[in-house]
Amino acid sequence: MNNADIENPSPEWLKADFRIFVDQAGYLPEDEKRAVFTFPASFFSVVDERGNICLSGVPRPAGFDKDSGETLCTADLSQLKTPGKYRVVSGKDISLPFRVGKDVYNKCFDDCMKAFYFQRCGCALDKKYAGMWSHEKCHCAPSVLWENRDIKLDVTGGWHDAGDYGKYVTAATTALAHLLYAWKMFPEAFRRQSLDIPGKPSALPDVLVECRYELDWLLKMQRYDGAVWHKVTTKKHAGFVMPEDDHGQMYVFPVSTSATADFAAVTALAAGIYREFDQQFSGRLMKSACAAYDWLQRNPDFIGFSNPEGCDTGVYGERGDRDNRFWAAAELFAAFDNEMYYAKILSLLNEKFSLTSFGFASVGGFGSLALLLHDRGSAAVLSKLRNAFMAKAEELAAICDSNGWGVSLRTEQYNWGSNMTVLTNGMTFLIADYLESRSITGNPRFRKYAAEQLDYILGVNANGYSYITGTGSLCVNYPHHRPAFADKIEECIPGLVSGGANKNLEDSFAKALIPPETPPMKCFSDNMECFSLNEVTIYWNSPAVFLLAGLLE
Repeated sequence: MNNADIENPSPEWLKADFRIFVDQAGYLPEDEKRAVFTFPASFFSVVDERGNICLSGVPRPAGFDKDSGETLCTADLSQLKTPGKYRVVSGKDISLPFRVGKDVYNKCFDDCMKAFYFQRCGCALDKKYAGMWSHEKCHCAPSVLWENRDIKLDVTGGWHDAGDYGKYVTAATTALAHLLYAWKMFPEAFRRQSLDIPGKPSALPDVLVECRYELDWLLKMQRYDGAVWHKVTTKKHAGFVMPEDDHGQMYVFPVSTSATADFAAVTALAAGIYREFDQQFSGRLMKSACAAYDWLQRNPDFIGFSNPEGCDTGVYGERGDRDNRFWAAAELFAAFDNEMYYAKILSLLNEKFSLTSFGFASVGGFGSLALLLHDRGSAAVLSKLRNAFMAKAEELAAICDSNGWGVSLRTEQYNWGSNMTVLTNGMTFLIADYLESRSITGNPRFRKYAAEQLDYILGVNANGYSYITGTGSLCVNYPHHRPAFADKIEECIPGLVSGGANKNLEDSFAKALIPPETPPMKCFSDNMECFSLNEVTIYWNSPAVFLLAGLLE
């Protein structure tokens, strides 16, 4: 194999049995860097594009890893700081190429953010902005209220949620919160970003242009009394057609307290952020947030959501709403400093829910973050929330240190959307360091673990895949995503984050392709039929944006 093979790998070579795993996007010059070997290597070298040896060393044994079924050793590449393109060699084994440089994550960051533009509903994606993935406008007809078919509503716009064409409030608010907090904490990373998307006022950063497109839709999902409808979908998922060819009737489904609380939270958060750029829009958001919160106060009991008979699209159901109400109260307290909201916070802190989670089904971490960044309230409460994040980061770091891959997943967490868990754990590491940097005796120490979570996503995993379309020599290219199949274009839309390994194999194709005894980390296939392994969704992309922004800041 020569240098040309490495720099321009053939499809056959990409299907080879790799045994050296690297972050296929690359590594920032000053970050710690690791390669993982699945064989007992006694020596390694790092060579540049000309074949010059730039670094040599002895791999460190990391023991047997039950989640991948491999005996591992790791190579420390941290001394490699000179910008360039490299590969790791050990005997006849060779890694995929990777880069070192300050810009190695820029394209991935831009792709993951622009992926939200490609998810836009209710408009055409013009070739000027979408290139070969352009398409006509979609889903512009009025939707029908499920509870009263005589009522038609305009709920056009927003983002398609995932590989399907539904739009779900709790999924949307989760994605928006990841993005808005990323902007709030790491603004410089976004100020350098230029996505080439339509509708951009000169002063508004691209991330806020894109979030506004979703927020405009979200506001349409609020009922006249402040409550928020749970979702808008057809009765059944569309076939694998382009969005403009999905002509099924859309329905607006009943309200839920989780949707209403999450709506109140994220519109209050957004109101504070957009105030600098558009006071009228900010005021509209805050008015809607207050209306939603007032409705929650009048309706203190949990109102869940399950699909009514005749509907078979996504549910996004929850078992309770204490975390959702906590988040709503926290964001409104951060906005107004009103003791009414703080009293609710204190009451809800006596309930049992995670204070550090950032998924659609558990949003308490957003409420904690709102209070910690606002830095108001009792010292005891702020200390409790800060300690929760620090303890969670320490727990996750111990998991990373216990396995050669450096990933923060426990065996039981290789389930549907495991990559979201990896990415939100990366968020936790960055938040812990952010909080440490603001303390008097701060000692930020978790960045390396955050970077390791990105390494896992971008190729340092037992499947050897970069789980982000368009990033890396061997990246997922056939996600469960209707436009990616129906457009008949071989190259997938870049920047989509795959769900990743799922030991439960929850679709028929996954069960047929993957033997049941397969180790959890290897339960993956880049196959569009494998929706339990390889679907994409907005709230898997959004923590990737947060993680990349934090590492680039």
